[in-house]
Amino acid sequence: MLTYIIDEDVSLRLFTTDDAQALYDVTMASKTYLKEWLGWLDYTTKVEHTAQYIQGTHQALLEQGGYPQTFAIIYKGEIAGTIGFNTLSKAQKIGVIGYWLGETFQQKGIMSKAFHAMIAYGFTDLNLNRIEVRVAVGNVKSRALPEKFGFIQEGQIRDAEWLYDHYVDHIVYSMLKNEWIEGEYHNGYIMKHQS
Repeated sequence: MLTYIIDEDVSLRLFTTDDAQALYDVTMASKTYLKEWLGWLDYTTKVEHTAQYIQGTHQALLEQGGYPQTFAIIYKGEIAGTIGFNTLSKAQKIGVIGYWLGETFQQKGIMSKAFHAMIAYGFTDLNLNRIEVRVAVGNVKSRALPEKFGFIQEGQIRDAEWLYDHYVDHIVYSMLKNEWIEGEYHNGYIMKHQS
């Protein structure tokens, strides 16, 4: 199984079909918490829906020539959430990162480590030139990640996403490969690969 070890507690790995129940459980345990900013939760009502999502990540792996697009975030052996490129253009060398973390895994630095790893993965393994994050204006916690890692706030997209009963605007953040190479978060980054 393809795993990227970030440190002794946190790693990223491919989803397996055996992960469906665990991912579904962390999703349902955090449903009320996550629903404020994630518009797909009402469509995940049984473990089979999560299994279909995992099958989709396997299909994307094939389409990307063996390079994973989505990872399970593992914290001390448990699935804590997901992170990956919601969209990925090989032709344009652009990826848009999406992420979420279960409620009980908050405030442990897990997502910062996973986000940092995804930036490096995108610019090195995938050879992207541009990485974007699009996040709802009011989602302060999610906005803090790209801001922490030096992403540039480019602008605001009006009515970018429908969340159950209302639209929300998105802020668009970006980082270019040369900015990452020159930036403080490039140096010292090591992610060990384990098959």
